[in-house]
Amino acid sequence: MAILAALISGAGWLLGPSFAQEAPAPGAGEPPKVEAPAAAPAAEVKKEDPGAAPAQFTQGLLDQIGGAKVAADTMWTLIAGMLVFFMNLGFASVESGLCRAKNAVTILAKNFVVFAASSIAFLVLGWGLMFSDGNPFFGTQGLWFVGGADNSPAMGDAYKGVYSSINWTGVPLWTKFFFQLVFAGTAATIVSGAVAERIKFGSFYIFSFLMVGIIYPIVGHWIWGGGWLAKFGMFDFAGSTVVHSVGGWAALAGAIALGPRLGKFSRDGTVHPIPGHSISLATLGVFVLWFGWFGFNPGSTMAADAGAIGRIAVATNTAAAAAAIAASITAWLLLGKPDLTMILNGALAGLVAITAPCAFVSISSSLIIGLIAGVLVVLSVLFFDKIKVDDPVGAISVHLVCGVFGTFAVGLFAQAEFTPNTTGNGLFFGGGMGLLLAQLAGIVGVGIFVFVISMIFWQIIKGTLGIRVSAEEEMEGLDIGEHGNVAYPDFVSRSSIT
Repeated sequence: MAILAALISGAGWLLGPSFAQEAPAPGAGEPPKVEAPAAAPAAEVKKEDPGAAPAQFTQGLLDQIGGAKVAADTMWTLIAGMLVFFMNLGFASVESGLCRAKNAVTILAKNFVVFAASSIAFLVLGWGLMFSDGNPFFGTQGLWFVGGADNSPAMGDAYKGVYSSINWTGVPLWTKFFFQLVFAGTAATIVSGAVAERIKFGSFYIFSFLMVGIIYPIVGHWIWGGGWLAKFGMFDFAGSTVVHSVGGWAALAGAIALGPRLGKFSRDGTVHPIPGHSISLATLGVFVLWFGWFGFNPGSTMAADAGAIGRIAVATNTAAAAAAIAASITAWLLLGKPDLTMILNGALAGLVAITAPCAFVSISSSLIIGLIAGVLVVLSVLFFDKIKVDDPVGAISVHLVCGVFGTFAVGLFAQAEFTPNTTGNGLFFGGGMGLLLAQLAGIVGVGIFVFVISMIFWQIIKGTLGIRVSAEEEMEGLDIGEHGNVAYPDFVSRSSIT
């Protein structure tokens, strides 16, 4: 017993004084009485339950929360805009890869300089025409150099400035400008591919300024700037019409004004394919574009909206994947082979088509939209060849045809649950014809305006500076004639016309 008592006593010593007091050694009688400390006053003993009452928000706390949201939204919008800027590399790679080596320098130069021209044109005038307060057709206040009154990131009724059409996003003014600039540059870049291998560099340069300074922002004001189409009830979340169809209509006008490349069509209507020089470069370009579209569509929230950006990204990806598969099967059936250029353009067609409805439709609907776009783009390429409109890279089929379809798809597949108080339901979900008719009005109105004014600009340039290089220069290659340079100096061509 003495040994057991010693062990217990030792254990109590090891475990600390508090344990030793609670467990006295056996046989020691009652534990010694310890004087309890005097009870604290009731006011000191009582502790408030932190969950019993809501936290009291001070102005300082509200400012901190608001500042953190502005910072997060700004960072997300800028990163998304940078992804869209990166798409310039994709366009340059696709266009140069699908065209001949002798024209690679001029195509790369056009894709490089078009963003520079877009940056200046949008800064000087385009932003003001597009987003400033004015009439239903174009902005009239704060037109020049983004110089109007503005108190962004204030939103809604708190906004006091002349760019009220974009006061729905709580980011600073220059963040808004940058994100919208990269979209404007994308619209101008679309034209480059359709007029490739026969246009004068200087003429394209001038048209790019006109495109981004006048044509694009006027249409943008109609839809995104609170203009007549917005009031009519048309919706285009990320730009199937504002960006892609506008670029497509301008490209169609340019391709018609220029005429086809030498050797593309025989007098009897036979189509002679003119293969590009690097399908690897074209494939790389499409991957870059697909990647950039994850900034294009989810970024159009212009806010780090956790409930929307992931779903929009998945809808975007699903449409692209479905369209690539549909295009491969369609080409296989119609051409006998699953042509890689058709597959590449199929993926782009799905991306263009889902751009307008990406925030308004379900993932399953995005799958259907992509499948339809993949079929459409193959049929469209064959159609434009048949009517002798020469588009070296398929830009018109991808951006115009599938941009029109994507805009129309909003009226068919939109569901009110995804973006309440916006589109309502489309035709296929019980919404009737109202939304569909508004989308159709936008398609027709934009198409007529952009095609007509683009053709006027092309014809003015054609009648003054000229828009097409000489036949000799076209046969030799525009790189030598336009730039005095070649992309592949160590290559030796077997023929001057290949």
